[in-house]
Amino acid sequence: MLTNATVADLLRPCEKRRAVFYDISLIIGGSLLIGLCAQVKILLPFSPVPITGQTFAVLMIGTLLGSWRGSLCVLTYIVQGVAGLPVFALGCGFAVLIGPTGGYLLGFIPAAYITGWLAQKGWDRRIGTTVLAMVLGNIVIYAFGLFWLCCLTGINRAVPAVGLYPFVVGDLLKIALAAAVLPSGWKLLEYAGLADKKE
Repeated sequence: MLTNATVADLLRPCEKRRAVFYDISLIIGGSLLIGLCAQVKILLPFSPVPITGQTFAVLMIGTLLGSWRGSLCVLTYIVQGVAGLPVFALGCGFAVLIGPTGGYLLGFIPAAYITGWLAQKGWDRRIGTTVLAMVLGNIVIYAFGLFWLCCLTGINRAVPAVGLYPFVVGDLLKIALAAAVLPSGWKLLEYAGLADKKE
C-alpha cells in the first residue's frame, strides 16, 4: 500500500489533462464545501466567534486531499469570501478577515496543510494518529485565532473565554468522528483493492 498517498491521490487520473482538471475540481469543490459548512453555525451571545462546521470541513479536506490541495482549497475559500461571495459564517468581504474571526480563517490554511501532510505520511490510517493529526490541526487554528483576538482586544483573561473554551467540546466530538471515519474508510479502500491501485 502507498504510504504517501491520500484518498484523493488514489482516485486521481493518470492522464495529465484529466489529472489537472481533477485537482482543480477538488480545490473548487472543497472550497464550496467549507462555505456550506460555515453556514451551519451557532451564534454565541458572549463571543464574537460562532460555532460552525468549518473546522471539521477544513481538517477533513486537508486529510482527504493532501497538503497542497487542502491548503489551496482553504485559500480559494478565503478569496471567495473576501471577493464578496457569502461563504463566511459572518458575512463577506475583507472586513470579516480583519474582524474577530479573521485569525481562525487564516489559521485554516496551515491547519489544512499540516493535516494533509500528516495524512500523506499515513497518519489518517490509524485511530491514534488520526486523533493526533486532528488535535494538531485544531491547535494551529486556535493559535492563529487567539493571537488575532489578542491583537484586537489586548492580552486578557476574556480571550480564552470567548475564543477557546466554548469550542473545545465540539472539536473533541469532531475529532472522535474523524477518528472513526478515516481509518475505517481506508480499511474499506483496502478491502476493495483501491488502496493498492497505484503501487
